[in-house]
Amino acid sequence: MQHKLKKLTPLIEWGTLLLCTGLVCFFLMVILYDIFSKGISVISWDFISQLPTDGMTKGGILTPIIGTIALTLITALFSIPFGICCAIYLNEYAENTWLTKTIRASIRNLSGVPSIIYGLFGLALFVQALHFGTSTLSAGLTLGLLSLPYIITTTEEALLRIPASMREAALGVGATKFESIKDVVLPSSMPGILTGVVLTLSRAAGETAPILFTGAAFYITNAWISPNQEFMALPYHLYMLSTQHQSIEEVRPIAYGTALVLIVVVFLMNLGAFYIRQKYRKEEMN
Repeated sequence: MQHKLKKLTPLIEWGTLLLCTGLVCFFLMVILYDIFSKGISVISWDFISQLPTDGMTKGGILTPIIGTIALTLITALFSIPFGICCAIYLNEYAENTWLTKTIRASIRNLSGVPSIIYGLFGLALFVQALHFGTSTLSAGLTLGLLSLPYIITTTEEALLRIPASMREAALGVGATKFESIKDVVLPSSMPGILTGVVLTLSRAAGETAPILFTGAAFYITNAWISPNQEFMALPYHLYMLSTQHQSIEEVRPIAYGTALVLIVVVFLMNLGAFYIRQKYRKEEMN
């Protein structure tokens, strides 16, 4: 009897996993089909390239697209260098003491903090304390703080996958520790680092709560984005069209079109992460 149970247990576990995966994929496909079927009729070159007009009841979404790109660039400039350098220090230089363990635990805990908390923190620090005001810079720095724990964690995991023998071999031929990290460790771990960075930025590009308090505007009639001014972004634009607009039924097709564009942008960024990983894997095999 016990022998039969041992044989059935893996089948039950595998079946449960397939069932849960199937349910998640089913509901995901239902949501995507609903957005695609209602948003595809709005998508056109004019919708992508024109500015919103008449209180966002007409026109396109060029301003939110430019705002999202600018926001992602500021986030990347702030979070990527700090995140990678911090991971390199923790993994390659820091000793395994209680302080290092506390820092690692704190970083992992920060990854689970709700994004709305980062928004409130960004409001208190960048908007009020540093007097940046509600601006693209404040929102980008807030998203950079949100992205830092993910970049540090994924980068450190990528560095941990590199065998210690590669570091020892580099040191054995006369390279300094810095040179071994720069010329051996970082190039070998680059697929994992870049994948984590791109996935983190794609998540940041779709965030609404952190930019809600730090610089996102309801309606802007020009496409020029300045670091010290408010901006429009796709996720906040979608939120306003869906919940706060005075003519929700009238702008609902635009909301579905905006949702479809945002999904495509995030999907392309995730596809880019997959391409980067596969490219580096092929180079390693060759």
